[in-house]
Amino acid sequence: MSQTQTHAGLARLQIAQRVAQDLQDGAVVNLGIGMPELVANFVPKDREIRYHSENGVLGFGAIAAKGEEDPELINAGKKPITLLPGAAFFHQADSFAMIRGGHIDVCILGAMQVAENGDIANWSTGAADAIPAVGGAMDLVAGAREIWVMTDHTTREGAPKLVTRCSYPLTGKAVVRRIYSNLAVIEVGDPGFIVKELAAGVSLERLQELTDAPLHVHVSEPPREILL
Repeated sequence: MSQTQTHAGLARLQIAQRVAQDLQDGAVVNLGIGMPELVANFVPKDREIRYHSENGVLGFGAIAAKGEEDPELINAGKKPITLLPGAAFFHQADSFAMIRGGHIDVCILGAMQVAENGDIANWSTGAADAIPAVGGAMDLVAGAREIWVMTDHTTREGAPKLVTRCSYPLTGKAVVRRIYSNLAVIEVGDPGFIVKELAAGVSLERLQELTDAPLHVHVSEPPREILL
């Protein structure tokens, strides 16, 4: 599979925009390092979303524009951020107390693999030369009320990221509830991967070819096209 085929469908900013559409008014939302950081660029006008970063900030906004960065204002991925009215700073220990105390409504993470039962692997391939990078992910999957994944549907080489069973070391077991990829919006539940929306030009058959686990649809609610 070519890289063009792998990255068909939505661009990363479009995935971030689609994720933001599902955030509830007043939600406290932790954004993981990498692709999920882009979600901070989008806050629906009719809602107040409080984005949280484990390095100790609540209420930040979009990534700072070039030339307007403040080195004192960064997220956990060391990206320059902007602040929204009412933003707050606190010690990293307090930030993790918020996470471990169940005060995060939604955590949005990237992933190397997600299994059909909701297992997630997002910190290591398990290879001997892999760099350990757990970060706060294990605290987040245990403490946040809901875990959503934002990811390309396949690797750059075309290997499926949505699998029957994770082959990489797990970050958490049976925790993922939704997946937002460049090709689809998928819920994780009974009986597994349930396709809710498809990117324009992507068929259910094509999506299944790129997924290493059975896909399911509700007869009463067939997949609709992703709208932004």
